[in-house]
Amino acid sequence: MTTPAGLWLVVNSASGSNDDDTRTALIERLRAAGRQPARVIDCSTQPLPTRSELEHSRVRTLAVFAGDGTTGALLPGLEGWSGQVLVLPGGTTNLLAKMLHDPCDTEAIIAAFAAGQARIVRRPCVRLPGHTALSEVLAGPGARWSDVREGLREGDLGTIASTALDAVKESAGGAMVLITEPALGHDQGYAGVRIVPGETGLAVSGYRADSFGDYFKQGLALLQRDFRDGPHDELGAHPQLLCHSADGSPIDVMIDGERASGASEVRFSLATLALDLLATGHG
Repeated sequence: MTTPAGLWLVVNSASGSNDDDTRTALIERLRAAGRQPARVIDCSTQPLPTRSELEHSRVRTLAVFAGDGTTGALLPGLEGWSGQVLVLPGGTTNLLAKMLHDPCDTEAIIAAFAAGQARIVRRPCVRLPGHTALSEVLAGPGARWSDVREGLREGDLGTIASTALDAVKESAGGAMVLITEPALGHDQGYAGVRIVPGETGLAVSGYRADSFGDYFKQGLALLQRDFRDGPHDELGAHPQLLCHSADGSPIDVMIDGERASGASEVRFSLATLALDLLATGHG
């Protein structure tokens, strides 16, 4: 009979706040709280754990100390697993961790978890062909801003400057995205359509090309590591929407901060992630 493994920990040494000292301090906090990991997996050099692997090892809790990209790559593949996932803020923006925890502070989260104060939640998500987004999707040429995120992760000012300029050019000159079902926003479309899953629907915002130019000129959103503060149109909450590329080319998408490419027509739908997440926030 397999002995229960208790807690496993996934880290990403290539992620925003994952240096050696931080990871060591995290493991020590878990140990001091009586939740020492039975296994630590660094997904920058090791494969992400699978549902079957967790089930075979009888893991009860999987803690993830990584960014939204790593978390978004891991969690959809675990749907249907009977264990629980504790998402910790180990990346650049940590949107999912902020949705689950208040305050979004590693020490406070672990303390609440160890004290049995975390509650189980099922989170809404965005489904699109071949992908699931846990925090947000940005569809359109503005998805090039994911390249700027890579520069931020490395702290490379030259990369940040060059990729920001490329992002502005691509946002202004790339094929706009039209929202056709339901018909929303400008007839000429948007350089970026941001889609965020919520309890009442997919919250949709449209960014025009000049909005991304404002990012570059002002620099404020970039310096704050927040790509969402530019001028935009709020387009309401919807159970699903259909987007088309204005010129028939593939639509670039940024899924939880990671860039991918879709078809010229992409349908986005609200769903519930079939996985128990631990939340320590209020509400």
